[in-house]
Amino acid sequence: MPIVEFPLEGEYIELNQLLKLAGACDSGGAGKALVAEGRVSVDGHPESRKTAKIRAGQQVVCDGLRIRVVAGGAS
Repeated sequence: MPIVEFPLEGEYIELNQLLKLAGACDSGGAGKALVAEGRVSVDGHPESRKTAKIRAGQQVVCDGLRIRVVAGGAS
């Protein structure tokens, strides 16, 4: 399973935006569709909230892509 480390620059990022910025889809709208279709899990649990707040230390899996959210440093 491919793994992407995503450096988080703020306190959190909305799930649909994370999917877009990490390369799992082309747009935030496409990210919302992935969540609505049940193709996304957060920390091993299915996630149905399109704008769930994802924080450093969490892992998101979408269609075989694992996204590790890490602290980005600058705030």
